[in-house]
Amino acid sequence: MARAGIYKSEVVRARDNLLAMGRYPSIDAIRGELGNTGSKGTIHRYLKEIEEEEGGGTGAQVAVSEAIQDLSARLAERLHQEADQRMAALTDKHKAEVAALNDTMTALRNEIESFRGQAERKTIELAAEKAAHTDTLAKLQEERIGRAQMAQRILDMEGQLAKEETHRISLEEKHQHAREALEHFRAAAKEQREQDQRQFEQQIQFLQGELRSAKDTANTKQQELIRSHEDNARLSSELTHAHSELHRQEGEVRSLRSAKEQLAVAEVKNQQLSEQLAHANTRVTDLGKENQVNVCKLRESMETGQRLESELMAAQAVVVSHEKIFEKLTALQVPPAKSANTKKNSVDSQNSLFNSEE
Repeated sequence: MARAGIYKSEVVRARDNLLAMGRYPSIDAIRGELGNTGSKGTIHRYLKEIEEEEGGGTGAQVAVSEAIQDLSARLAERLHQEADQRMAALTDKHKAEVAALNDTMTALRNEIESFRGQAERKTIELAAEKAAHTDTLAKLQEERIGRAQMAQRILDMEGQLAKEETHRISLEEKHQHAREALEHFRAAAKEQREQDQRQFEQQIQFLQGELRSAKDTANTKQQELIRSHEDNARLSSELTHAHSELHRQEGEVRSLRSAKEQLAVAEVKNQQLSEQLAHANTRVTDLGKENQVNVCKLRESMETGQRLESELMAAQAVVVSHEKIFEKLTALQVPPAKSANTKKNSVDSQNSLFNSEE
């Protein structure tokens, strides 16, 4: 850290060191030799006092013409005025440029923050859409599994229904055969009775002899008839059971129809879920594209910010160079020395600097 003040002896020592090294003891050189300590005004005052002391100690004062002194004074004054004007103009321009750059940087930072917020919101929305997409896929998979199970159940019930239908047809065929056999037996019995009646009328006496055998035959036929009635009753019971099975199968068919209706509703719901899934996929694609656009905008904004920072650094470098030129101009304002050659060199340096500024 620089000290608050410097001593005249330190300025003398630094000036002697510079002269010993063959360097011109300007204000900046002396300040650098002192470790960038002390104000330039103080160093300039000490240098002036040192030159006056050296001039008073030697007593060798060289006369300078009034024309040269007047020219030197006018040139120095003009140089100071132009330097002040240029410095003021450059300072104002620098301040305006710095203010504009600061405003631009602030606007770009705000825009970058806005883009970052938008990108974060889009990322959150994209995550939510992905979660909804995952849920929709899970629901769709469950619906597909339920639909497959329902279809398999319908196929099983249809197979069972086909088996029951085959069994019912077989029972109906058996019942029909039993009816046909019963009708055939009745017709045969009727024909036999008519034949017996005719034979009884024609051969009544023959039948009296064979009454016992006829009774036996009649008993046998009666037992066969009873057995036929029993078979008929059994077949009727089987037919009733077949009808009850048929009613049960019809109930199952109605339940199958209800299941088919539920399957149709599930298919409609599945179609709706498919449409929602397609919409979600479209939304995810749009959000991905919008996120890419926002990332491009953010990258462009960052590149613009870096470019503006580079321009600001360049402007600051220009200001530093102007400050160095101003310091050099201040260093060239050395008071008149006791030697004519020193003043002539100072005037020539000022003229060359003025011509270079022109």
